[in-house]
Amino acid sequence: MTAATNIFLVGPMGSGKSAVGRRLARLLGRDFFDSDEVIETRTGVDIPFIFEKEGEAGFRKRERAVIDELSARDGVVLATGGGAILAPENRAHLASRGTVIYLHTTVGQQLRRTRGNKRPLLNQGRRKEVLTELMEAREPLYRDVADLVILTDGRSVAGVAAEIREKLAGEG
Repeated sequence: MTAATNIFLVGPMGSGKSAVGRRLARLLGRDFFDSDEVIETRTGVDIPFIFEKEGEAGFRKRERAVIDELSARDGVVLATGGGAILAPENRAHLASRGTVIYLHTTVGQQLRRTRGNKRPLLNQGRRKEVLTELMEAREPLYRDVADLVILTDGRSVAGVAAEIREKLAGEG
């Protein structure tokens, strides 16, 4: 692995992308970005507000632009939103510009980790059904784009980040 290689984290909401990404970036001495946080910082509003005013399509347009920009940098760790892999151009950018790591988690773990969260896609009251539907639709895309799959259920952020660092070091 060269110093300029980017690391992109994909996976469903609640898989630990942001927490693991921050920890991994510290371990590797790299800059960390969370595409959702960048969108919120640039717009000055939270993602639920963007969904409310612009719909999912408006949010996904912003997300595509941010992922294109951030994935073009060198030596970054980027945590993407759970639905980022829906756009073919996002998958192409991630696959061609770095190492993609799929943080896999079960729907049960997602339910526990997203409890009390204000995520737009979970505000419909059918949390388990929505998470199951999203997983069924997105799982093949996560696996298709991933260079590495890491299971995160019941694991600490530090443990997952350390495993990723070890596996990446073994690539070279």
